[in-house]
Amino acid sequence: MRVRVGDVRLFFDVEGPSLVVEGPAMRERPTLLLLSGGPGFDHTVFKPAYSRLAEVAQVIYLDFRGHGRSDRGDPARWTVDVWAKDLREFCGKLGMSHPIVLGWSFGGMVAMKYATTYPEHPSKLILQSTRSRLDTEGLVRAFEERGGAKAARVARAYWSRGGPETLAEYGVSCAPLYGPSPTDPDEVARMTVNVELLTNPGAVMRDVDLRPELAKVKCPTLVIAGDADPWGSVDAAADIVAALPKHLVRYEQFIGAGHHIHHDDPDRLFELLREFLVGPKDIEACPAPRAGAS
Repeated sequence: MRVRVGDVRLFFDVEGPSLVVEGPAMRERPTLLLLSGGPGFDHTVFKPAYSRLAEVAQVIYLDFRGHGRSDRGDPARWTVDVWAKDLREFCGKLGMSHPIVLGWSFGGMVAMKYATTYPEHPSKLILQSTRSRLDTEGLVRAFEERGGAKAARVARAYWSRGGPETLAEYGVSCAPLYGPSPTDPDEVARMTVNVELLTNPGAVMRDVDLRPELAKVKCPTLVIAGDADPWGSVDAAADIVAALPKHLVRYEQFIGAGHHIHHDDPDRLFELLREFLVGPKDIEACPAPRAGAS
């Protein structure tokens, strides 16, 4: 399905009803809006794993402008600010008030920008395997720890200057270091990718630093990181947790999990997400991450 937002049409898909029968009444369920990564990836990275959340919520998958099956629009408008504005307008077009927003990887940066620009709008926020700023030096160190000097060199080139050659090298030397689970070739094959964005992601992220804005967040926020993830790392999570209002933030660390926690530890991840969506349960949160932890 597509809906016009500003100068583009955005593609979205829906799983699960918003209203369910409960005896003589209809009960409204929470709306969960999923934001994927990249920049350049579409929503299909969430399928089929996140479909299980449709048992407790209406799940909405969205392709940003310039991504997947949405209109490309003007490349000059491929920015975190515009994507966050599109997200708010998309919710308005669909009559969504107070959704729960899950931003995975780069989608977490858009989720944070949305939640700080429109702090009254989300009811809850989930920041999974993400970061608040590019921090090239931190990324280089993380890839060096996992893949040595060559991985560090390739990561620096890709995140600093980009280009087709650096993307190809990154795919060979750095992508396998994102976590313990092997890449699912079917998951890659079914994605609709904007290579123009993926070739130079630093151009989109380089000037973004969301830490000073995160104190504006007004909703409960769950921050999730895998300790084997070089991109949405424990250090990156520490930046986010430290900047959020302390009374609203909960941190969960996944030991031995990488960037794709839904592959590495799906049972614990979806138990945690279900609990956060529908209410408290006896799941003990990890202590807040500390800078330099691994």
